[in-house]
Amino acid sequence: MEFYDEMEQQSVNEPSTDKFSEAFSKYNMKVDAAWVKSVVEKAKKEAFGTHDKETLKKIFSCIDLTTLKPTDNEDTVLAFVEKVNKMEDDYPDLPSVASICTWPLYAQTVSRSLEVESVKTCCVSGGFPSSQTFFEVKVAETSLALHDGADEIDIVQNAGHILNGDYETLADEIDELKSLCADKTLKVILETGALETLDNVKKASLIAMYSGADFIKTSTGKEVPGADPESFCVMCKTIREYADETGRSVGVKAAGGISTVDDALLYWTIAKIVLGKDWLNNTRFRIGASRLADKLLDAICN
Repeated sequence: MEFYDEMEQQSVNEPSTDKFSEAFSKYNMKVDAAWVKSVVEKAKKEAFGTHDKETLKKIFSCIDLTTLKPTDNEDTVLAFVEKVNKMEDDYPDLPSVASICTWPLYAQTVSRSLEVESVKTCCVSGGFPSSQTFFEVKVAETSLALHDGADEIDIVQNAGHILNGDYETLADEIDELKSLCADKTLKVILETGALETLDNVKKASLIAMYSGADFIKTSTGKEVPGADPESFCVMCKTIREYADETGRSVGVKAAGGISTVDDALLYWTIAKIVLGKDWLNNTRFRIGASRLADKLLDAICN
C-alpha cells in the first residue's frame, strides 16, 4: 500500500505521528465545522419527506442486511438468508440487497445457502465491536471468515490508537488485513462516536484509506453512538479529497442506528452532495441496517 510503503522508508526512530506528516500535509486537516453544518442542513431539506420510489429502490440495493445478535445461531441465520432468497421471487421488480452481514462463525452458512448471485456474504471481524484483542486473533478470525466464503470483511479500527496518536500500529494492522483480503472488499469501521472530534474523523479516514480500505464505515452501532450526519459528511469530503489526490475511489458506509426511510435518505443525499452521482450505487455506497429494509419495502410498495 502507498501509505504503508511511505512509512517504511522513514526512520524507525521517528515518533509515530511524524511518519504521517507528509501525507497529512497534502490535506487541510482542520475540518470546517460551518461547512459541515451547511451541507447537513441542505441535505435535510432536500431529503426529508421526498420518498421518490426509484431513489428508495437504489438505497435498498445498497443495504448490508445485518444480523449481529448475541442469540444468533445456525437456524436463525439460515432463516435470515431464506428471507433474502425468497425476496427475489416475491419482489421481482426490486433489486436485491447488497449483502448479508453476520458473524464470522456463520460465513459458510450464508455463503452456501445464498441463492441470489448478486448478494455478497459479509462478515464483521477484527475483534468486532471494540477491536480490543490480539492482532493474531484478528488475523485468524479474518482468515477463517474468508476461507468459509466471505466476500466482504468489515473490520473495526482501534479508536484508541487514534486518540493516543499510535497511527503506525493502526496502519500496520489495516494494511496486513487488507493483504489477507486481497481482491475481497475490506470495509474499515472508524467508530466515529468514539473519536471525540471531526478532525479525528478526518485523520482516521485518511489512515484507513492510505492503508488499503476499500470502504470506510461510520460505526459498529454497538458500544458507542452510531452514525451521525456530521461525521459522515466529513468522511465523504475526505474520500473526495483522497480521490482527487491519489486517483483511487473509496466507498462509504453509514451504520449504527439507521432505521427509518428519512435516515437513509439523509445519508444518501449527503453522499450525493459531497461525492456526486458516481458514488450512488452499491459498489461505493452502503448502509448497514437490520430494521431499515422492511420500512423501505413498505415505502416502495405502498
